[in-house]
Amino acid sequence: MTYEPLQLTADLHQYLLAHSTAPDEVTADLIAETRANLPGAAGMQIAPEQAAFLRIIAAVSGARAAVEIGTFTGLSSLAIARGMGPQGRLICFDVSTEWTDIARRYWQRAGVDDRIELRIGPAADGVTQLSQDEHLDLVFIDADKENYTTYWNELVPRLRPGGLILVDNVLWSGRVLDPRNERDQGVVDFNTAAVQDPRVELVIVPIGDGITMARKL
Repeated sequence: MTYEPLQLTADLHQYLLAHSTAPDEVTADLIAETRANLPGAAGMQIAPEQAAFLRIIAAVSGARAAVEIGTFTGLSSLAIARGMGPQGRLICFDVSTEWTDIARRYWQRAGVDDRIELRIGPAADGVTQLSQDEHLDLVFIDADKENYTTYWNELVPRLRPGGLILVDNVLWSGRVLDPRNERDQGVVDFNTAAVQDPRVELVIVPIGDGITMARKL
């Protein structure tokens, strides 16, 4: 029997949202502010269902040490920090103080700002300053696509065995099937490198724009 993948129509997506735990007030306000005040960039914000997914993954994995590459206005970091709980520590890398100033406000409002360390500057340089020990429980990458493989190669060795690394936009609105520019090709090249990496087992989860979820062996 041939498996026919589910087509997620707009109506079905609304059903999905209606039958998932709704964003709380802080999360809803962050989503609304980003969409209202940054209309040209709001597409970089993860989907609400992705935020719920990240929070659950951080919680069930028992993550205590995490890294995020690409923070934007803070929805993903808010979700991860909440999922990790008071004992968790999350290091975030981003290049924009304008966007992350919004994130800081919502971290403080949610009471998780003491769990998050924000480092402003190119992440490709910043991650090399992290301890080289296998100390990370969880990594989330959602930044410049051309550097996805660079981030992966720096962070997988720093994951503990059994640690998780999640990478957003790996289906890239379908453009992985027909790459036409450097950003498209960056995603394609990353997907090829990741699936061939013997250090992990992985699956692409078709949530939002596609998330690779990999477990270090």
